[in-house]
Amino acid sequence: SKKVQAIYLWWQKTIIDQDLLQSLPNLKVIANSGVGMDHLDLKLVASFGVKMANARCAVSSSTADTGIASLLASARRLVEGCHVAVSSGMEYCEADFLGVEVTGATLGIIGTGSIWCKIALRAKAFEMDILYHNRRRRKEQEEQAVGTTYCEKVDNLLQQADFVMVVVSLTPQTCKLIGKREMELMKPTATLINISRGAVVDQEALVTALQTGVIRAAALDVPFPKPLPRDHTLLKLKNVIITPRLGIKTDKDTYMVTEEAAENILAALNGLPIPNEVLPS
Repeated sequence: SKKVQAIYLWWQKTIIDQDLLQSLPNLKVIANSGVGMDHLDLKLVASFGVKMANARCAVSSSTADTGIASLLASARRLVEGCHVAVSSGMEYCEADFLGVEVTGATLGIIGTGSIWCKIALRAKAFEMDILYHNRRRRKEQEEQAVGTTYCEKVDNLLQQADFVMVVVSLTPQTCKLIGKREMELMKPTATLINISRGAVVDQEALVTALQTGVIRAAALDVPFPKPLPRDHTLLKLKNVIITPRLGIKTDKDTYMVTEEAAENILAALNGLPIPNEVLPS
């Protein structure tokens, strides 16, 4: 254990607790294979003098791709349509099997991390009107570069957006960030897309909203808990798409995440500034 100076976490394994930290007296850094750090007790780790880092640069493009893919799949009912097309009794598609238009629609992005501008750039290609909300406004030149409009209050974004995409880190402040009140502010024709942690959305409130027509549909890349119990109501609804955390699952990303983690580790071991150091809040 005295030889261990760095830990590379892959898919939140292994569990970092006080017993483990006490058993590794020469540990200098923990490097994560993704952006989210909610599986770590940051203050506990820091109290042992251990630094932490994530791989936010490597995953931003593929996560943005997943967000836009989820938006398109939900809007055009691709999963439901696939089931119709491959069903044994398929003869023709009903004339009223209609999706919703993406081109020219309004996208509201909640959160402005490294993924924010990537999503906005992709949405711009679909001629979407793009709103965003975050506690801190981006620089004007950044907004202009991707054609976004800032909403100081999240309520204004929710009321205007045809598609609401949530891309925030999970913290005590963002747990159930989108709940009953927020969904009731959304248009009844709106779609909620969550590519953050599952706990960012109040799933029981989401079930009710989807069942009663408060919102049109939802697309979730990370439900909570994951996987959902097989009898969970969300798994039975046609107007929700659930994927098993596909956000960064590409062959290229696997290498890029590992390389970024290695860079963070080497910097820490050599006493250099860590490119993606994460500090306890």
